[in-house]
Amino acid sequence: MLKWAAIFFVIAIIAALLGFGGVAGAAAGIAQFLFYLFVAVFVILLLVGLFAGRRM
Repeated sequence: MLKWAAIFFVIAIIAALLGFGGVAGAAAGIAQFLFYLFVAVFVILLLVGLFAGRRM
């Protein structure tokens, strides 16, 4: 998921440099959404791992 966020970020940078404002904005929005989704999933799995590891 983080890989896709990075890919859309690169697309946004290239589109912005070439002057495609709409495409750059859309790609940046998708990259931002995927990044925050990745962070949320990471935090949830981290907490589940910490709490599940303490059951001995």
